[in-house]
Order: sequence, then C-alpha cells, then structure tokens
Amino acid sequence: MTHTIEPIGTVHSCFKELFGIPRQPGLVKAARGWIEFYPPFNRAEAFTGLEGISHLWVTFVFHKSLNNETSLTVRPPRKEGKRMGVFATRAPNRPNQIGQSVVELERIETRNGKVTLHIKGLDLVEGTPVIDIKPYIPYVDSIPDAHGGFAHLAPEQRLQVSFSDEANRQVDLFEKQHPQLRQLISDILQYDPRPVYVRKLANKKQFGFFLYDLDVKVEIVDKGMVQVSNVVFSVQGTEHACSAP
Repeated sequence: MTHTIEPIGTVHSCFKELFGIPRQPGLVKAARGWIEFYPPFNRAEAFTGLEGISHLWVTFVFHKSLNNETSLTVRPPRKEGKRMGVFATRAPNRPNQIGQSVVELERIETRNGKVTLHIKGLDLVEGTPVIDIKPYIPYVDSIPDAHGGFAHLAPEQRLQVSFSDEANRQVDLFEKQHPQLRQLISDILQYDPRPVYVRKLANKKQFGFFLYDLDVKVEIVDKGMVQVSNVVFSVQGTEHACSAP
C-alpha cells in the first residue's frame, strides 16, 4: 500500500545549509524562520484559534536526505561514532524521511488574506517541505517522568565562544536586520556543530557556516575555545566543507 502526501507549505529559515543546524529544536532559541503556506491552506480560516497557541508541532520532510539509502543503524553525534538502531534515534535518514519538530510560534502574519507563521527555536533548513502543523498541548505532550535513553539530558555546551573586534563590528551592523544575531551564532557554536570525525582532526583549525545571507567564519583558538573571526554578506552557492550534523 502506498500513500501520496503533498506539502502544505515550506519553511524559510535562518539556516541555509545543513551544517550549523542545531541537532534538536529549542536548543537555539534565537533561530528564526517562517512558514509559507500553499493555497488553499494559507487562508485565514485555517488558522482560527491559533492565536492562543504558544508552540507548534511541525511535521516535515527531510528533503535533503531523500536520495540517501536508508540504513537500519546510524551514528548519532551524542554516541561519538557508536552505531544505534535508526528507530532509537532522531536521525534524518529515515525510512519515510518524515520528521517532527516543536517550535515556538512567535507571531501570525496576515497579508491580503494569506497567513504566514513566524517561528523560533527551529532546527529546519531553508526550503523544508511542511506536511502538517498541530498545536503543542502541554497536558498531553509534556511527560515529566519520561525517559530519553542515551539522550535523556540536554547536550553539554562544548565550546566557549568569543568574537574578534572585526566580527563584533560586523555583527553590530547586521543585527539591525537580523535581531539576536550574536546570540544565534554563540548558541550554535556552544553546542559544537562539527561532526565527530572533524573534531578529531588536529589540523582542522577553521570552519564556517551560512546564516541568513551571511557567511560566518570561525577559528579554533584552543581546546574548547573558538573565536568568530569574520561575518560577511554572502550569496550562497555552495555548502561549507563540514558535513551535516
């Protein structure tokens, strides 16, 4: 039996490539984006009552993994290269490439009768197809005594982050267009977005990632310490060398 699912919209995200995206929603609260809905799902009546909701479940397609062959085991970053069963993880390479994220609903925008949802705390790349949204309901969706196995606790913040004088000046300028940009960059780096194998490369002293229309350059200055060296305007044509988280 097969089922055909058509997207109802798409995500426009501060994340323009896979590298740099937090590994779970809500870890980087300054990560912002919006959902554009396709007709007829962009009409205001579809969102009546949503103004009282603070968070949403977003069901989406891992479209960047569609051409990958699904494996029964994966290497989650938290396990430092150890293989786990795909159904014991939230790895993007899944049998049907469907994912779910909880995001904060920042505001509802209606223009010419068409609705856009502005969200934050997201872990979704630009262009992610959305196949459904539902309200997050605390009394059923929050289970205080639940157990999360190897990922029961939030990940540790691995890196201390600083900014060069030049990067500070650049961020001050770009924050006029992208609020909380410094916080966004810092939070991404504190959780160390690099894949495990890259962290182990002693000669890999620099890396970078795209945010919005910006190219963020980072230098490793010491063990557990990185410095943002440069933040410049960029039209993205290729992804950075580090692979997806």
